Amino acid sequence: MPEPFLSIQHVRKSFGTATVVQDFNLDIEAGEFVSFLGPSGCGKTTVLRMVAGFEEPSGGRIVIGGKDVTTLKPNQRNIGMVFQAYALFPNLTVAQNIGFGLKVAGVPRAEIDSRVAEMLDIIKLPAGEFGSRYPYQLSGGQQQRIALARALAPRPKVLLLDEPLSALDAKVRVSLREEIRSIQKKLGITTIFVTHDQEEALSISDRIVVMYGGKAEQVGTAFEIYNRPATRFVAGFVGTLNILEGRLAESGKVRVGTGEIALKDKLDGARPGDALSLALRPEAITLDRRKGDDVLMAGEIADVQFLGSVIRVRVRTGDSTVSLDTFNNPATPPPQIGDKVEVSFSSGDVMLLN
Repeated sequence: MPEPFLSIQHVRKSFGTATVVQDFNLDIEAGEFVSFLGPSGCGKTTVLRMVAGFEEPSGGRIVIGGKDVTTLKPNQRNIGMVFQAYALFPNLTVAQNIGFGLKVAGVPRAEIDSRVAEMLDIIKLPAGEFGSRYPYQLSGGQQQRIALARALAPRPKVLLLDEPLSALDAKVRVSLREEIRSIQKKLGITTIFVTHDQEEALSISDRIVVMYGGKAEQVGTAFEIYNRPATRFVAGFVGTLNILEGRLAESGKVRVGTGEIALKDKLDGARPGDALSLALRPEAITLDRRKGDDVLMAGEIADVQFLGSVIRVRVRTGDSTVSLDTFNNPATPPPQIGDKVEVSFSSGDVMLLN
C-alpha cells in the first residue's frame, strides 16, 4: 500500500494547561480533498495551522511527501494557504498580489507574468480586465478568488483553506465552493478545507473529519458520516436529526410514542424497561403509510415550516415529537397545525445512540 502524501501522526497541542488538540491522527492521499468540520473551538483550525507551520505541535509529527516537516518554518514547507480574511495587499494590483510570492522567491519577471495570467484564467478573471485592478475595486467573491490564485501561484504541494467562504453571502458561497472544488480537481492538489458549515463539507469533500473537543470523532465520506454516524455528537451535528426516547418492551422492540420499533442494532445487555435513545433523519419519515414501512405512529401536526422546495413538519406522537421533510407541491397545500395524521418509517432507518 502506498505511503500517504500527508500524514498527521499523534499530534497534540496545548496552550498552558489547556489542551486544544488531543492525539490527532490522519493520513491524506495525494490529490485528496479533505474537510475538517466542527463547531468553534473544536481544534480544526489549530490542526490546520500546525500543518502550515504557524503553530508548533506539543507532540507528534507531520510528514509531507515523505519528509518530516514538524519543525520547519512555513516558508520551508511549500504550502499554499487561503485565510478567512482575504489578506490581500491593498496597495498592490491583482496581478501584483498573485505574483507576490513568486517575486519574493526570485522568479524571473517573464515567468511571473505568464503564471499570473495562467492563474487569472483558472479563476475566470481575465488578466486584461482584472489584472490592473486593486482589491477595493473587487467584490468579496472576486477578492477570495484572487487570494486562492495567490496561494496556488507558487505551485504548492498542499493547499490549506481556513474557512475561506464564511465572509461571503449565501449565493456567492455556493458558487465559489464549487469553483474551488473544480480548480482543486483540475490541478490535482492535496487540499485541507476547514469549515463549520456542514453543507459545504458534505457537498465538496472526498472525506470529512468531524472534530469535537480537540479530537477526530469520525473520519469518512459524506455518505458514511451522514448515514452511519459513529458517535452521538456526529449524529447530532451533521444534518438534522430526530432524537426519540423509548423503552425496551418485552417483545424486544423499543416502544416510542404510539409505535414499536424493531432495531437492526444489537441490544447487548439491555433489559425490558430500559430507556434507549434512538435517532432518525427527517427524510426517512413520511406522512401516512408508505409501502415497505413497518412502523406506523398516530399523531397531531404541531408545527409547519415552509423552507422553499422543502416543507418541514413537526408531528407530536405520544410524548415524542418528530420532524419530517416533504417536498413542496404547489397543487397541494401543506398540512395545518392541529391536523390528525399518521407517520410511517422503516425500522431499518433508525439508529441506536450510545
